[in-house]
Amino acid sequence: QVRLVESGGGLQQAGDSLRLSCAASELAFINHALGWFRQAPGKEREFVAAISWNGGTTTYADSVKGRFTISRDNAQNTQYLQMNTLKAGDTAVYLCARHRGMWNWENVAGPDEYDLWGQGTQVTVSS
Repeated sequence: QVRLVESGGGLQQAGDSLRLSCAASELAFINHALGWFRQAPGKEREFVAAISWNGGTTTYADSVKGRFTISRDNAQNTQYLQMNTLKAGDTAVYLCARHRGMWNWENVAGPDEYDLWGQGTQVTVSS
């Protein structure tokens, strides 16, 4: 069974940087777009960023645009989320996910389009 494992979360102060990683247990990322979502207590899961299967296209939520960068290393079957200038509002559990379609870029902001999810990593930003 394919597993996605996030790492890199922690407690940071506002203005700090943090990099999250998401590794797949098998070659699960090949030819799939990947995404990051986050969920704060009492809130719905929120789209953060997505990257196309070859890394050539990315898209971000307005709330993180210019501060976060998504990337991927297909050789390592890993994706990353570089988070800079963290704000208290970024506090959430961050989850990585694999888009269900191969070579597909449809509705990448919609969580229902993703078929594999990690367990999440907590990011807490103190103001």
